[in-house]
Amino acid sequence: MTRRIAWTLLVLTSVLLVLAVVPLAVSLTARERVAFRDSQRAATRVIAAAAEEHLSDHRPATVMRQELDAAARTGDCAAVYDASARLVASTPCTAAQGREAEELAERVLAGHEPEPPENEGRLLTAEPAGEVRNPSGAVVLGRSAAPLDARIAAIWGWSAAIGAAGLAASVLLSVRLARWVGRPLSRLDVSAQRLGEGALDERAEVDGGPEEVRRLAATFNTMAARMEALVHGHRAVLADVSHQLRTPLAALRLRLDVLGAGAGGDTAAELAAAQEEIARLSRLVDGLLAVARAEQVTPRPVAVRVDEVVAERVAAWAPVAGERGVRLTVADGPALSAALGAGHLEQVLDNLIANAVDAVSEGGTVGLDHRATEGVIRVRVRDDGPGMSAGAKAVAFRRFGNPEARGAGLGLAIVHRLVTSNGGTARLEDTPGGGLTVVLDLPPWPQGRPGPSPR
Repeated sequence: MTRRIAWTLLVLTSVLLVLAVVPLAVSLTARERVAFRDSQRAATRVIAAAAEEHLSDHRPATVMRQELDAAARTGDCAAVYDASARLVASTPCTAAQGREAEELAERVLAGHEPEPPENEGRLLTAEPAGEVRNPSGAVVLGRSAAPLDARIAAIWGWSAAIGAAGLAASVLLSVRLARWVGRPLSRLDVSAQRLGEGALDERAEVDGGPEEVRRLAATFNTMAARMEALVHGHRAVLADVSHQLRTPLAALRLRLDVLGAGAGGDTAAELAAAQEEIARLSRLVDGLLAVARAEQVTPRPVAVRVDEVVAERVAAWAPVAGERGVRLTVADGPALSAALGAGHLEQVLDNLIANAVDAVSEGGTVGLDHRATEGVIRVRVRDDGPGMSAGAKAVAFRRFGNPEARGAGLGLAIVHRLVTSNGGTARLEDTPGGGLTVVLDLPPWPQGRPGPSPR
């Protein structure tokens, strides 16, 4: 953003400088040319007036010679022609002589307005001596264009210097303005990213930048404080609920165990059924607390080696699957790192493998594989069990959503929440030949981004 603001202001200033400086330099150049030409013509007219006295009034050529000498001292070249375009007098230099000067004099004597030519860095002007319609002669004056070129070069040089100074000032101003606006927004962006990664105590700096940016930072801090209080409050409630529910359930189970030890017949059967319900209630409470914790998770992504975690969880569950007569397999895959919260992939795979092992019958198979595809890391957990109906799959990720579940029906809800909170997706598909496949699309760890790689 800082670069965009700086470049925008720089381009705008450059355009304004070009539109202001260039026309001004062009105008000053044209004015200098006109002033130079007028000065040259005025000097030519002075010599022409003196030449008229000599050519028309037949006075001595003294005054005319004096004017020619004065022109020569200033570096001008002048020549006086009579009515027949014959050279009468001239300065020592020959720039105002020659065929080109004669043609210019002939045009003046013919009553035409000549087009002043430029010859080898000199400008020629011609004026009639006497009346324009019936001149007694003509004066041609040549003057070096070097002073004019020097003044024009100075005009453009100063214009370029002014433009460069304005451009440099614009660069400094635009950079300072862009930093003044962009730095607070960049810091706010970093704070928002850290808050999204789970740093609930993160706050943005309120000082610096425009008033609107400072107000935005203050609003962000208010939101972050409320979110932190809300999350901590929910965590406290979970801790209280966990303690307050588990303690009486454990005490109730102990009492039923004591009663069941001395009971017999129908009473013993009833007490055993009550113990099973207590155990089921305990599992249900644990499942609800696990779902609540998953829903409150604010992951801070780290690099997680998917291939290592998959192999590790398969090795951990292999004994359990073997006891139940289920074959647990894992396909070889590439070494891939996903951006996930620490420990989340282990928890997701534990729930999926537990569900799959429970779903298949003895002699069944549960397989895991992973690969990179379409910018994500895809992990699949397949089983050849009874599968799910279309209606059950549509609600399987909700709490108690699957009416066909053998347990509490909370495992897939935990999986869905953990995966989506990390920016991934989870879906259910039918396994070819029968069964259910859970497909997880996980965000990859950016290439070249430093970070720890916990498993």
